[in-house]
Amino acid sequence: MKKTYKILIAFIGVLAVSCNADDVENRPVIDAGTAPVVTPLTDFSIVLSKETEKDTVTTVKWEKATYTGESTIVNYTIQVAAAGTNFTVPLSVASTTELSKVLTVQELNAALVNGGFPVKVEADVDVRIKSVVGANGLPQYSNVYTIKATPYHIPLASSHWLVGGATPGGWSWDGDNETEFPLVVGESDIFQVTIVLKNGEAFREFIKNNYTSDGNWDSTNSRNFTYYKDKDYAIDSELENANDGDKNFKYTGPTGSRVLKIDNVAKTITLD
Repeated sequence: MKKTYKILIAFIGVLAVSCNADDVENRPVIDAGTAPVVTPLTDFSIVLSKETEKDTVTTVKWEKATYTGESTIVNYTIQVAAAGTNFTVPLSVASTTELSKVLTVQELNAALVNGGFPVKVEADVDVRIKSVVGANGLPQYSNVYTIKATPYHIPLASSHWLVGGATPGGWSWDGDNETEFPLVVGESDIFQVTIVLKNGEAFREFIKNNYTSDGNWDSTNSRNFTYYKDKDYAIDSELENANDGDKNFKYTGPTGSRVLKIDNVAKTITLD
């Protein structure tokens, strides 16, 4: 009986090897054919903004890539890179199996910022399409078009905001004029920023930003001088009550770069 089992197992093993060999021999051969071709994107220039992040930048279109052999699904990825770098460091924006892709402000901006493009600075950006069969096989690359794009800063979800005449952006929420007041890394309720403050001018802290030019002036969203004074915070001597309609902070120190810190744990507001 044992001998019969051994013969049966050996037969199954030979059959499996034979089948695997046949599979390899019969596997269809797929080779690169023609690369995708991008529809012209000439004279394209855009200033990206947080307020319009859901808007469409453009619809990128291209002619299909071809591969010889058995029909298969082709995946396309829109790639960007700093102009003239020959895509040494390609940045992926979006992928699809279709022959066009609606590109949003947020998608393009995220690729540029994550790729190290400076914010609020117009950049020359090369755009191309990468096609592959399957997940990452047999890549082909399209022709390249250069566009101009100005990315915006991607704020932290935990940040607060500073607006006012004492700040670089003045009393405006337009075009990212508000100053981001970020949470200190590793802390849960301490905020700090290096900012140029203007002598004799006022400002206010806001805990949320709706990213519109109208701003979020709701009183429940703001924290003024008296908000902290009433909670017995120790406030730096160069900050005082502006005694205006909103009881804002007034900065009395010299105009220049300062480090503003609001420590909600120690209940202190300092300027260094």
